[in-house]
Amino acid sequence: MHRTGVVAGTGNGSTFGHVVDGEERGSLDGSTFSTVDPWTRSPWAEVALGGSAEADLAVAAARRAFDDGPWPRMGHGARGALLHRFADLVEEHSAELALADSRDMGKPVAAAAAMDVPRTALNIRFFADHARLSTAEAYPMDSGHHAYSRFEPAGVVAAIAPWNFPMMLESWKFAPALAWGNTVVLKPAEDTPASATILARLALEAGIPAGVLNVVHGYGPGSAGEALTTDPRVDRITFTGESGTGRAIAAAAARNLTPVSLEMGGKGANLVFDDADLDNAVAWSIKAIFSNAGQVCLAGSRLYVQRGALEEFTARFVAAAEEMVIGDPTDPATEIGPLASEEHWTKVRGFLEQPGGKVLTGGTGDGWVVRPTVLVDVAPDARIQCEEVFGPVVTITPFDTEDEGVRLANDTPFGLNAMVFTENLSRAHRVSAALRAGTVWTNCFFVRDLRAPFGGVGDSGWGREGGTFSREFFTEPKAVVMAIGDRT
Repeated sequence: MHRTGVVAGTGNGSTFGHVVDGEERGSLDGSTFSTVDPWTRSPWAEVALGGSAEADLAVAAARRAFDDGPWPRMGHGARGALLHRFADLVEEHSAELALADSRDMGKPVAAAAAMDVPRTALNIRFFADHARLSTAEAYPMDSGHHAYSRFEPAGVVAAIAPWNFPMMLESWKFAPALAWGNTVVLKPAEDTPASATILARLALEAGIPAGVLNVVHGYGPGSAGEALTTDPRVDRITFTGESGTGRAIAAAAARNLTPVSLEMGGKGANLVFDDADLDNAVAWSIKAIFSNAGQVCLAGSRLYVQRGALEEFTARFVAAAEEMVIGDPTDPATEIGPLASEEHWTKVRGFLEQPGGKVLTGGTGDGWVVRPTVLVDVAPDARIQCEEVFGPVVTITPFDTEDEGVRLANDTPFGLNAMVFTENLSRAHRVSAALRAGTVWTNCFFVRDLRAPFGGVGDSGWGREGGTFSREFFTEPKAVVMAIGDRT
């Protein structure tokens, strides 16, 4: 084991360990696993493989750092200064972090550098500032008393992150937790371990105390993930991932009455009305389903187009899909790389083997690639229409009336997000209100205000994060009532 402080590279033969109590270390039994580059389909790094023992050590370190360490007792200004230094280091190591996520899951390096790294730094800075600038409430009383609220850090946070936007979604979890004075044990997805270790190294280099941000690598059931979700020393669990896993985590957490925040799958509806600006609608709809090779929980995978615009929209959409550049993720021109793993590629390919409709363009490519795929004439009960594919696959279905479009959009157990394209302001408000979704984008996609609530309904999640919603989850709100009048 060794003290971190020097950030290693991301070339072949790299190693990534757990980061526990300020030290990067291997597993107690020496176990490792290989992380595979989806483009070359070959291992590129060795990673420490942890289990319940490593999770135990990490939780113990986080517990000590919270109970006895300086982090929860710092003022927001002091914590914020260290978090801002952390964000500076993230930006300084942009190339390394972008390449790490690309090599782990096939994301184009250019996309990771342009969006994922800046958003990771923004998450850290935003929550540092939000915690410092947040206000509590005072409750004037008529009885010679005064009441006010405080927001104390909750304690130890277990953060379980997905593989599709590794560093970005890891920071979405640990940044608010740290900003409010908690300590964190982060378990990244086993397919994308590298950037989590790099982030933990950078946190220590920024001066964040040992034990405040810990990283444990491993699997879920029967391994590190299950150990974190069942540990009574953990005070909060935040998870992003598949809905079935979220249910298992909620059940495990219930035994200890541990509060959970779950952001899970989606089957986003995209409603294009016949009065939409089609140039705008096509451009955003392409991004909504084909960005990150469709491996986005927010993907607009169900396209509903009003019949008056159907023919022209479909022709433009298919042409734009066919123009997308597929290739080596390290090539700056690449827009779509391979899917993140052989297992996931096999899953997506299974949907395309029996698509339940007519394929206008797309299908599987070389290696673990799936080309941008567009289907029409899909039955409403087809698997590809009802289940989350999590790949660059979209169905186009016509509708006639506004009410029909809303009904089709809401005909799903998921409810993470939806999109509306229309130039009619009244319709935009009506439809946004009627859609059963945690976020509705009108005439755009993936535009975020980090103060706004983020989460889903139904099978898409439980709870909200962002701004004061994150504060409510990562703190224990406290009421203080003081006698200020005559106490005799």
